[in-house]
Amino acid sequence: MHLLITGGAGFIGSHLCEKALEYGHRVTVVDNLSQGLRENIPEGARFVYGDILQPEMWLNKIGPVDIVIHLAAQISVPASEVDPLTDLRLNLEGTLRMLMAAQALGATQFRTASSAAVYGDVPHLPLREDGPVHPIAFYGWSKYTAEQYVFHFAKLHGLDAVVFRLANVYGPRQRTQGEGGVVAVFCEAMAQNRVLEIHGDGQQTRDFIYVEDVARAFLHRLENPGPKTVYNVSTETRTSVYNLFLALAKVAGKPQDGYRLAPVRLGDIHDSVLSQEKAKAWGFVPKTSLEDGLALTWQYFLNQELKP
Repeated sequence: MHLLITGGAGFIGSHLCEKALEYGHRVTVVDNLSQGLRENIPEGARFVYGDILQPEMWLNKIGPVDIVIHLAAQISVPASEVDPLTDLRLNLEGTLRMLMAAQALGATQFRTASSAAVYGDVPHLPLREDGPVHPIAFYGWSKYTAEQYVFHFAKLHGLDAVVFRLANVYGPRQRTQGEGGVVAVFCEAMAQNRVLEIHGDGQQTRDFIYVEDVARAFLHRLENPGPKTVYNVSTETRTSVYNLFLALAKVAGKPQDGYRLAPVRLGDIHDSVLSQEKAKAWGFVPKTSLEDGLALTWQYFLNQELKP
């Protein structure tokens, strides 16, 4: 199959490209390199420089595709609160333009990344796809609204659409700038022998899933996608930020007092764990334990620091 992957030079996208090539698919990446790196794109994937808000500038370079996997997005919760208009353009208008691009390129499937942020602070855990959504930041609202556009467009134009609400993804190549994931931020601080910051009291909980498992989810059942619906991609395991620090300190051989507390970040929810029930029924389950994933991620960041 020919896959068009937007944001393929980014953290999740580059792992997805690797896995898609491993599975024998043909891969074309569209990315404007505003967040991703050209070096992240694996050999064997074709790269087309392009912006999702201006598909008319690159669409004729692509050729027919079977599936569009749309990952390019504005990913920072705090940035969405400061600049909601940019968040709206990239996450909603960008998704609609990629849906239209998929139709123009003859794609039969469209898959995209949503976020656990759509749920907000909901007291009943684990969070289920059919449960309430109460985003507490513009980012959550833009991602949730984009989901609705995906399914409406798919219904109108006969696309097979799948949306993935991702839990807290971590792994090699994750950036620490902007909306850097907490695992990446912790790893970099430890690799540089810095005292790291834990925002809030450290008891807030997250559902951490390794990036290779997320890549596998995006490629799951391409030949027979099943219902046009939304799936959580998660481990259904609650881990506090403080316990994450302890686990990573153990993996890295670092002291357990190498942190300080910092103020809560704007737009952060306190507890988040996503149900796996629907994804399991679809046939997808993650394979990587938190301990193994942290070890792989730590080794990556340590190697980055050791580079000349």
